[in-house]
Amino acid sequence: MGGGTIGVVVLAGVVLVGAPRLGNGSTAPGPKDKGAIVALEFVPSEVVKPAMAPMPLVIEFSGSLIAPRTATVRAKATGTLLKLAVAEGARVKKGQVLGDIDLADLQSRVADRAAAVESAQVSLSDAERQHAANLGLASQNFISTTALQSSQAKLDAARAQLKSAQAQLTSTRIGMREAALISPIAGIVGKRHVVPGEKVSAEQQLLTVVDLSTLELAGSVGTHEVARLAPGQRVQIRVEGQDKSVAGRIDRIAPAAETGTRAIGVVVVLDNKMEQFRAGQYAQASVMLEDDSTRLSLPMSAVGQSSGQDFVWTVENNALVRRIVITGRRDTISGRVEVQSGLTPDAQVLAARFDNLKEGAPAKVVEQRAAPDSSAAASTPVPNKL
Repeated sequence: MGGGTIGVVVLAGVVLVGAPRLGNGSTAPGPKDKGAIVALEFVPSEVVKPAMAPMPLVIEFSGSLIAPRTATVRAKATGTLLKLAVAEGARVKKGQVLGDIDLADLQSRVADRAAAVESAQVSLSDAERQHAANLGLASQNFISTTALQSSQAKLDAARAQLKSAQAQLTSTRIGMREAALISPIAGIVGKRHVVPGEKVSAEQQLLTVVDLSTLELAGSVGTHEVARLAPGQRVQIRVEGQDKSVAGRIDRIAPAAETGTRAIGVVVVLDNKMEQFRAGQYAQASVMLEDDSTRLSLPMSAVGQSSGQDFVWTVENNALVRRIVITGRRDTISGRVEVQSGLTPDAQVLAARFDNLKEGAPAKVVEQRAAPDSSAAASTPVPNKL
């Protein structure tokens, strides 16, 4: 060919590698060398070390509030309910008359027993006179010893008959007195079981009276926790619909676990003299037990969970490491969780949970993160901080 030359132009492709962003939106500076792997950068505020701290243990259980002082007013005799003087929700006093039952049958029995007592008294008086006369005759040998003994037996029988009649009269009068519909306690009428005009029988429920001055929360705890509880311990109770907790105390603990479970009943007493709460409301109790030692702990935000396992992300030898940890106590007040195993006190742990982190990815802790490259930030996926 002629003396001309052919120029070949080679275009060099430039590859831009963006720096991954961290959970707070910041990005690590892009690499100076083309094609270099970018290390994730974390500032000190995003990294924590396990710290030794006391971890109070909180035992929680829940249940419905009940009123232990609840009385059921029952009919003590058969009769027609003439009236009920109180309605549901009415406040009653101890000894207050709540209604009336037609007790004509019981009244007739009282009159019959009273007549029987009078008849027995007359019989006893006659037996006493006859025996006194027989004593005089026996002293003069006008009657035999056998006749005198027979007279004494009649006198004893008359006395026993009088005592029996008097006992029956007393019993009937007690039944008459108990048949009156009187409130046995002070409280609030919770329910009316009958209406006036209804025929009632003995022991039939008529009214329920509830005393709300003291309430109880009956819950259950596991057998592994009950040894830490004792009667008299203070308890914080949160009742549904209330913003603030109120104080209570453990009153009693069941001696054995419930059948078929590993739960043991615990009863908490709640003072309710202002009647702020009602029986039947759902409540949750918590007992805080102070810790007399210090434990290795982390912020709760640093611990994630997957497939039932707790884990943390650490920065070790300029790389991300996903470590499985065994956790223990949790303190919701301080927001910390005990780490029983899986970490050393000098570990550098990510203080928050990030998405899209990969095991073994380059990472380092820097004092200050460099300004992000705009083109790199636009092309790099951004992990979300939870």
